[in-house]
Amino acid sequence: MAEILDILASATFWAAVIRIATPLVLATLGELVCERAGVLNLGIEGIMVAGAFAGWFAVWSGAGLWGGVATAFATGMAFGLLHALLVVPLGLSQHVVGLGVTLLATAAASYTYRLALPQVTSPPRIAPFEPLALPGLADLPLIGPVLMVQTPLTWAAFATAAAVALVLARTPLGLALRAAGENPAAVEAQGLSVTGLRIGAVMAGSGLMAVGGAFLTLSAFNAFFFEMVNGRGWIAIALVVFGAWAPGRAVLGALLFAAFDALQIRLQQTALGAALPYQIFLMAPFLLSILALVVMSRRAAVPAALMVPYRRGER
Repeated sequence: MAEILDILASATFWAAVIRIATPLVLATLGELVCERAGVLNLGIEGIMVAGAFAGWFAVWSGAGLWGGVATAFATGMAFGLLHALLVVPLGLSQHVVGLGVTLLATAAASYTYRLALPQVTSPPRIAPFEPLALPGLADLPLIGPVLMVQTPLTWAAFATAAAVALVLARTPLGLALRAAGENPAAVEAQGLSVTGLRIGAVMAGSGLMAVGGAFLTLSAFNAFFFEMVNGRGWIAIALVVFGAWAPGRAVLGALLFAAFDALQIRLQQTALGAALPYQIFLMAPFLLSILALVVMSRRAAVPAALMVPYRRGER
């Protein structure tokens, strides 16, 4: 118990929590935007892989770090457009299309990598984002050492969370998006296009998912590996439910999962880690997250028109 308290009291632990949570925050926000507009996007895992590859490859090709972020966002939007065109105007199964997009995006990243670098046995390295230490940040008690080691993409992720929450809650665009996921007939009655809103939401959300993947190659690591996303997309889908489709609660869920993950890594290095199989620690964050999801989702209000196709003029 004392070892756990020592871990929880360390600044390095909480810095790791924020770093681990960053790609989850971006991916969760992207999925949340899609679902609030009425579209379940199961392509998230593949879109994150494609974003991780596209961002890294753009930087390796000389586009610069922010050029890599922009490339990843554009890649995510392209896959989002494909997904949206199939499920919104055509009304195809969102489950089947989403899984197909995941397979397509993952395979496209793998194929492009092998095509561009046929003779490479280990991924080329890039210079990732450096920590962004704002003036006076190091002087803040407690939180200064935690925040001063974070990169610009982490700051951007949490700023995006605030922006998404503001747009959904306080702007006409946010009201229209929420209505598209709750009562699309009311949106049409106001002279707005449900199809346009849903396609735009899926494209924007998919762009955020891809940037979440790009964080792994441009900030967390300095190269692209095929297994680096490692199920984060599926966790993000669960976090949307955990957060009851509210951005603030979804971000807290991402931080909670990241805390479980960071804790299990450190517990493996203690006496407890020597006494128990490491697989127990690896599965602990997922088990605890499932438990929290079960508890929280019982009171969650699912958008009424989620996964319900809508055609103009239908009631």
